Amino acid sequence: MNASRSRVNHQRSRILHAILAACLLAPAACSSPQRLPAVPDDRADRAIVLNTPALRTWDDTLSPAFLEELFRIGKVEFTNLAAEGRAHDIPPAHYLAISGGGAEGAYGAGILCGWTDAGTRPEFKIVTGISTGALTAPFAFLGPAYDDRLRQVYTSVTTEEIARKRGILAAIYNDALMDTVPLRKLLAQTVDEPMMRDIATEYAKGRILLVATTNLDANRGVIWNIGAIAATARPEALDLIHNILIASAAIPAAFPPVMFDVEVDGTKYQEMHVDGGAKAQVFLYPPTLHLDEAVAAEGFQRERVAYIIRNARLDPKWVDVRRKTLPIAGRAIDSLIQTQGVGDLYRIYITSQRDGVDFNLAFIPATFNEQAKEAFDPVYMTKLFDVGYAQAIAAGGYPWHKSPPGLDQRHSINTTPPETK
Repeated sequence: MNASRSRVNHQRSRILHAILAACLLAPAACSSPQRLPAVPDDRADRAIVLNTPALRTWDDTLSPAFLEELFRIGKVEFTNLAAEGRAHDIPPAHYLAISGGGAEGAYGAGILCGWTDAGTRPEFKIVTGISTGALTAPFAFLGPAYDDRLRQVYTSVTTEEIARKRGILAAIYNDALMDTVPLRKLLAQTVDEPMMRDIATEYAKGRILLVATTNLDANRGVIWNIGAIAATARPEALDLIHNILIASAAIPAAFPPVMFDVEVDGTKYQEMHVDGGAKAQVFLYPPTLHLDEAVAAEGFQRERVAYIIRNARLDPKWVDVRRKTLPIAGRAIDSLIQTQGVGDLYRIYITSQRDGVDFNLAFIPATFNEQAKEAFDPVYMTKLFDVGYAQAIAAGGYPWHKSPPGLDQRHSINTTPPETK
């Protein structure tokens, strides 16, 4: 049994022991976390934060206020080019979508840093992130100036700096097995006030940073406009950004959910948000947004190029599953997550093909077989960072896949990526 599998089995064993212990103890000895009422289903569309409707939207149905704000800020670049006499000299728009993957986020961090050192990394018009991708996204959005900070996070941070274990009864009477106080402290040090001001500055230039969480009450994905939140300059803005980033990475049952205070017509409620990966592993923009038609109607057509970094291997991984309930359930969940991730890539590919967006995909090669000694193992993450970095810095640049796995046999998931033609 390898070290990674041993850790997983030990964690599942702790959950089972907690359940058995709880059966033997009086329920009155513990109390569960409390919350304000959830937003009623028929009022959920009207719930707002910071008294501003345009800061977020459902992932499946873009709200008019959110969409109007995106197009307003998107036009800024064109206005500035016109003022410079370059109205017809519109550069390509580069999009970056970064997936979840926990410690595997080191791979995407390595690609970004290597891309910088190769001298070919573009400035991204839009950056999106989910889960560990949400933690990477602000650094990716702000560009090479934040590479050192990004590298440090994904090559030196340990499990203890992300989360700490709770007591044995947490599985029954609390909202998660671990708490994320260490992660909140880490974010306070890395995503600070100056960084938020930099995000607001780039947003004012017409660039967009989006992060997704899952509203567990509504069972719907939520897309947050981080640049718009930073631009409010409200005292609560930085704390809200931290909460969004933590929520996007809050693996249900392992990490506690994040409660967001919202209002509907003056009445206060709370929403429960967890890992954006509960709804999708990666996103670019909702398929309901016909981007090509929308931008044509607004009068600013241009070449568009999308880069998707999937912080995971996509090939099937063999495991000797023990004939016990928790290992079987855990293996099935792992399979569902992998399948969901591949499905997300197909959705993005089909949408990008419809809208004339050039599709480029990166994922961890099947040749990477290192084993981590803990959930966030700096040695393991450094090796994975180095793999992404080496691929990006190689002659010819990163060898991006031009379609999802399986669609084109030339792009086998069991080989290193083919060279881009």
